[in-house]
Amino acid sequence: MTDTSIRRYSNERETETEQTDKEESETLVCPECNGSLLSDSERGETVCEDCGLVVEEDEIDPGPEWRAFDSKEKDEKSRVGAPTTNMMHDKGLSTNIGWQDKDAYGNSLSSRQREKMQRLRTWNERFRTRDSKERNLKQALGEIDRMASALGLPENVRETASVIYRRALDEDLLPGRSIEGVSTASLYAAARQAGTPRSLDEIAGVSRVEKDEIARTYRYVVRELSLEIQPADPESYVPRFASDLDLSEEVERRARQLLQNAKQEGVHSGKSPVGLAAAAVYAASLLTNEKVTQSEVSEVANISEVTIRNRYHELLEAEDNIHP
Repeated sequence: MTDTSIRRYSNERETETEQTDKEESETLVCPECNGSLLSDSERGETVCEDCGLVVEEDEIDPGPEWRAFDSKEKDEKSRVGAPTTNMMHDKGLSTNIGWQDKDAYGNSLSSRQREKMQRLRTWNERFRTRDSKERNLKQALGEIDRMASALGLPENVRETASVIYRRALDEDLLPGRSIEGVSTASLYAAARQAGTPRSLDEIAGVSRVEKDEIARTYRYVVRELSLEIQPADPESYVPRFASDLDLSEEVERRARQLLQNAKQEGVHSGKSPVGLAAAAVYAASLLTNEKVTQSEVSEVANISEVTIRNRYHELLEAEDNIHP
């Protein structure tokens, strides 16, 4: 390259740089008053600090849609893909081949293509659960999801139960115990932790294992994992029982009051929280003239009528002691 060519190239570069600098300086000042501009990310606008002129609006936010409070959390989060979940054995990170035998346009596949897709599904399933631990986890999490659905438990309880089961598997608590037993115990513990407890009879009703095994495995899991679980509060059962019996909020409120009085008198100590809650609902319905029969309460709470009668008298005695 000759000296003349070099000088010409250098002059062109200087001219381009000057134009760029000029454009940038123009964008940084207000076209009306030459005041400084401020970018308002919340409203997506560029505004003049001096005269308030909106220079640009509807700006595209290039930032992430999530918030991170430390560098580790920032590294873990991503802008793509579905959120990870403990309710799936692979945390939802693997791909799934759909069961519909249709192409991208919604047309049915030929018989040859259907056979090919079925083979791919089979191999995909084999790769998703490559070892015994993953197969174990897949079966257990499926059981937790099935039982939680049958009991009407919310998603946060399923997530907690999945975490408890994973911990039990990692700490080698499963040898000598069934997958169904540990998964049922994990769900029972998670429901109590979340303040939406279910009785052992209700849990046993949807589980594939016996009530005694559930109770034994539950005590073992809680002890080995050092789970902090408070005793079940009878008041936490009241809303569900009242709802199943189509009773008003007044009955629910009166039942809570009866239980609070019983706690004050120490009547609740050593008693089944489910039996106390059922008796409180029955007593409250009578006191508010929304009568239900003992058999109806017994069926909803899965408690014998004898237990309801015994606790019913104890609750009323505690009420009389406080308000003679």
